[in-house]
Amino acid sequence: MHDIKLIRDNPAAFDAALSRRGDAPVSSDLLAMDEARRAAILAAETAQADANKAAKEVGAAKGRGDEDEFQRLRALVSEKKAEIAALNDEAKALDAKLTDALARIANLPYDDVPEGADENDNVEVNRWGTPRDFGFTPKEHFDIAGVAASMDFETAAKISGSRFVLLSGAVARVHRALAQFMLDTHVTDNGMTEVNPPVLVRDEAMYGTDKLPKFGEDSYRTEEGMWLIPTSEVPLTYIAANHVIEESYLPRRYTAHSLCFRSEAGSAGRDTSGMLRQHQFEKVEMVSITHPDHSEAEQKRMLRCAEDILERLEIPYRTVVLCTGDMGFGARRTYDIEAWLPGQDTFREISSVSTTGDFQARRMNARFKPTEGGKPQFVHTLNGSGLAVGRCLIAVLENGQHEDGSVTLPATLAPYLGGKTMITAEGTLA
Repeated sequence: MHDIKLIRDNPAAFDAALSRRGDAPVSSDLLAMDEARRAAILAAETAQADANKAAKEVGAAKGRGDEDEFQRLRALVSEKKAEIAALNDEAKALDAKLTDALARIANLPYDDVPEGADENDNVEVNRWGTPRDFGFTPKEHFDIAGVAASMDFETAAKISGSRFVLLSGAVARVHRALAQFMLDTHVTDNGMTEVNPPVLVRDEAMYGTDKLPKFGEDSYRTEEGMWLIPTSEVPLTYIAANHVIEESYLPRRYTAHSLCFRSEAGSAGRDTSGMLRQHQFEKVEMVSITHPDHSEAEQKRMLRCAEDILERLEIPYRTVVLCTGDMGFGARRTYDIEAWLPGQDTFREISSVSTTGDFQARRMNARFKPTEGGKPQFVHTLNGSGLAVGRCLIAVLENGQHEDGSVTLPATLAPYLGGKTMITAEGTLA
């Protein structure tokens, strides 16, 4: 949510920042709505003052026996009450209209975010690891012999439709091991608090984390009006909603492993093979609630937490900073980490680490109380995948594959797999 006061103070700068995203200028429309809203509020306050004055004079007229004046003033008070009610209703409607308009405008990119139209304009900032020389043509995850029988898309389609998968046996165990490894690393080594959040949330939580009103079609809603979370960013961030937190309590760092659900609206025909783009998937999420002065450093910290997971799994990757045209609605800056997938001979996104500034905090009224006193201020919120479990599974399987269809697993997963280090060509752990 944007601060209308900042738009009033510098509408040209606001429009210029939006134009970097490719969005049209909107400040003049917003300021016109704001002016009408403020005029209605002022008119209501003026009418209320007139009504208060007349109410005081009613008693005086009654006391001196001036019946005509008494009746006139009583009528005036009654008229003012009706006028005040109408003006308050008008101000409330104009306020709702302005709030809705502000809620549909994307966050402003930081000045250091590269300008561009799409993913082709993203800028690489880091690269780690060297893609392995296989000596044969590597396969995609679903075609690896030791994997294929345990990754069943046909049965999942019979149960639920397209873009679902049924994992079993060794592959299901590796998938679970990856999530446990990520959680343990974030809690033990990265100082995050593990949370097991609900996966059904109210409108307020989706709105507060900028998923509504603009992107409702991307998520699933129950008949009772609850939403299946697109990511546990939603419940984790909304923990801070409507709170005034002591500054000394910041930062709050949370992590969660949860099911996530996305309708994938508008993605018809994209990544239809395998389990790269699913309606239901699992993710280990990172969320930080910070002091505004520390959010820059916190984003870099979260980025390293995510990169470190891939390094421990020995998966080559690259990190890019997203350009203005590829950045998400609520972000001010986003780094994507892309894992090397030899079966596709390309890097694919496995984590996004974003800072939203106070954009979400304003929507959900999340503030902190400065230690040195003064008015409460809005916190900054950040979120990132640490990592997407299914995509990480793909990377582990494809990078560890052998020509005979077996898969060598990262050594760091052995403690979670009873010491096993391989999926055999027959699909068993060994």
